[in-house]
Amino acid sequence: MKAMRRFGHLLLAVVFTLGLLISTSAPIYAADFTGKKITAVSVTGNVTVPESQIMAVVKVKPGETFDAEKVKQDMRAIFELGTISDVVANFSENPEGVKITYTVLENQILNSVVFKGNTKVSTDKLNSMLTVTKGTVLNAKTLNDNVRKMEQYYYDQGFIRAKVNDVSMSPSGVLTLSINEGMLEGIVVKGNDKTKTNVITREMKLKPGEPFNVKDAKRSMQKVYNLGIFEDVNMKLNPGREPNAIVLETDVVEQKTGSFTIGGGYSQNDGLVGIIGVGDTNFRGTGDKVNVSLQLGGNAGGRNYSFGYTRPWLDDKQTSLGFNIYDTTTQYTDYGWNGGVKGASTDNNRLRSTYDREQQGWNVTLGRPQGEYVQNYITLSHRNDQYVKYVSGDVNYGALPGATGYYSDYNSDWLHNNFGVTRSVALSRVYDTRDNVFSPTEGKRVALTTEFAGRMFGGDFDYNKYTFEGRQYFKVGGSQVLALRMDAGYATGRMPEAGKFAVGGIDTLRGYEDDQFKGDKMLTATAEYRFPVVKKIEGVVFGDIGNAWDGEGYKLDNLKAGVGVGLRLNTPFGPMRLDYARGDQGGKLHFGFGGQF
Repeated sequence: MKAMRRFGHLLLAVVFTLGLLISTSAPIYAADFTGKKITAVSVTGNVTVPESQIMAVVKVKPGETFDAEKVKQDMRAIFELGTISDVVANFSENPEGVKITYTVLENQILNSVVFKGNTKVSTDKLNSMLTVTKGTVLNAKTLNDNVRKMEQYYYDQGFIRAKVNDVSMSPSGVLTLSINEGMLEGIVVKGNDKTKTNVITREMKLKPGEPFNVKDAKRSMQKVYNLGIFEDVNMKLNPGREPNAIVLETDVVEQKTGSFTIGGGYSQNDGLVGIIGVGDTNFRGTGDKVNVSLQLGGNAGGRNYSFGYTRPWLDDKQTSLGFNIYDTTTQYTDYGWNGGVKGASTDNNRLRSTYDREQQGWNVTLGRPQGEYVQNYITLSHRNDQYVKYVSGDVNYGALPGATGYYSDYNSDWLHNNFGVTRSVALSRVYDTRDNVFSPTEGKRVALTTEFAGRMFGGDFDYNKYTFEGRQYFKVGGSQVLALRMDAGYATGRMPEAGKFAVGGIDTLRGYEDDQFKGDKMLTATAEYRFPVVKKIEGVVFGDIGNAWDGEGYKLDNLKAGVGVGLRLNTPFGPMRLDYARGDQGGKLHFGFGGQF
């Protein structure tokens, strides 16, 4: 009888074939013993493995008629115990029939285990997945299960190329498991005609020479797309030069990032205006953002200008720097106490005033990430608010006592209390796991901001302002999204009108006027159900609640509500929003540019 191939004492990698080496064509000469009675079945060669354990899987029994196929099955069953590296069936004929003896060769005794090549999973973690027992005969079947568990753990962590590629055992009983974690040999970027390659690669969590992680690849693709300078981003894996290594190919489709605007526009507050603007969200292919605008005309008259520049990477720690300089004069409507809602307790609550307001100032923001999803910011601001002139309305804030438009509850010290210089420091912490910052379908964004303004900074106002912003997104079906939002604010101290929380309009409470409700307390919430209509057009059904209050506490029994429908259009000029909502004062149409929350 020809013996099956021996594993040997040094290499156990072939153990993982577990019995496949037992050929169905093994030379058992069944013709010699066919029809003969089996007189005895025994095992020999085992030292540590109990005979009872081996015999428990043997199906051939004394008294049966010899069957060569059953003998082969017994040999396979003995081998698949895992503790046996070789088994041979020997036959001895006697007058009563034939005796079968299974001669076995046990695996070595396991004394210790060594791991090699593991950089992303600790040795302690790998050891915790081993159930083979030291000081006993190595069970190859158990070891095979352990190896599969290790590879699955790597896979679950995103290391889809990792595998145990070599298993060996020394004569002294030291088991060595060598792991190939699947190295990333390089990153190739294609399609970036304007954008510098490093602008793309610096956003990637993957680094050449490190194990490839598919979760990091997905996150890297999200971050590159979230730069806002590409129409599409795709990644594919190409084989590397070394075994099990890969090269990541990133293909991008650039979109137009530069803009030049000359023309006119209309807004509810400003009227007809002339606009000249130049900007680029990928300035000279560096990923920097620059914007210059000049506005002429409008209800307020004069010249308005603003200049902004943002550099997202100052250093290898991804420190960002942004600054803005502006001088704008706009027409603004103050809706009076309680937002000018009819039916308030006093006539003054229905009063409103439209006037021209000038804002001059600058702000500088420094940011730095803390981990993958957290960003911290500090902003220094200087703003000078000036009352320019009365335009229309019941109240003229510049009127003297006895003149038309003078109301003591409004005019007394109102200009002094609400116009002047504000200098502040704001600290923000943002946690953002959204899959797409422009049109999210999953994830959340939570931001906490604290602003301190005071005379100690050289300003005219002293206040502390705290703001919470929360967003959550859920996929509903294949392409629908449920988007939830809640904002809350609380402020103490002497705060000017321009610094107060404002609720009302397309960004906070639809169905009401822009900034209709103002105060040092604020609470808003929104639910939107978003669904595709046709290509580049999305429909929404929404509901908003919220309000802003002055004084102590939140007046939750006085929340305003609006419900409606809308469209989101992706145009060559950027995203546009069109919403119709009904509040407690009737219906209102809202139109605006820019992405949704």
